[in-house]
Amino acid sequence: MAGKKNMRAAALAAGVVVAATACALRRLDPHPLRDGGLVYTTRGPQGEPVRVLRRGGVFQSATYLGEKCLEPVFEYYRAFGDVLGRAPGACRVLVVGGGGCSFPKLVALERPCARVDVVEIDPCVVDAAGRWFYVDEAARRMRDNDGDLRLVCADGRAFLDAAPTASYDMIALDAFAGAAPVAELADEGCARACWRALTPGGVVAANVVTPAGDAAFLRDLCCAFEAVFGQVELLPCEDDAWGADDNYLMVAWR
Repeated sequence: MAGKKNMRAAALAAGVVVAATACALRRLDPHPLRDGGLVYTTRGPQGEPVRVLRRGGVFQSATYLGEKCLEPVFEYYRAFGDVLGRAPGACRVLVVGGGGCSFPKLVALERPCARVDVVEIDPCVVDAAGRWFYVDEAARRMRDNDGDLRLVCADGRAFLDAAPTASYDMIALDAFAGAAPVAELADEGCARACWRALTPGGVVAANVVTPAGDAAFLRDLCCAFEAVFGQVELLPCEDDAWGADDNYLMVAWR
């Protein structure tokens, strides 16, 4: 009899664990991507639900749900927005590295009359942006204000090299291969391509992570763009709530 009671107790406990796990999974609302990435819902610093795209062991994009879906989650998104605010005449924007289109959504919120091209190399990420990151909402807002949001699946450096001269007022570089930066977007060739594609007075801003305080890539990027633009500035974008590594925005004006 005692053995049967123990078996029933064990079965009940196992059922509780399974039910709890199922409940936790429902809260996470996970969506695996074909390339190994994962979209799921977590909680922000204030307990608010936040949908994230995680690839290569790091967060690559995030969005609030519902009414706040166009507002930026990470600090470096807000830094991109600050740069846009310093260029009040900017109405043509190129974003290289789409992810969940967080910065393009901020453009839609703050400057919906703008025309934005977003270039993302990974078709899985392009699909995820459309399914779970409110890109349609941003595009609809821009269409209603005579703006435009275009999402292109292509190699960012190749797209930039082929861009017509003086075709953009702002270029935002935010491309990563997992946790690693894209070297082709950090050399003098890329800097020259940005200079050529920018209108006079235009600006390029690049998001850079310093893993474990390693600033080697950041130094190389700054040197490459300084050689072409003459001067660059750095905007710190620490975001302890979302990551241990610091972000910086490198900014250069044409």
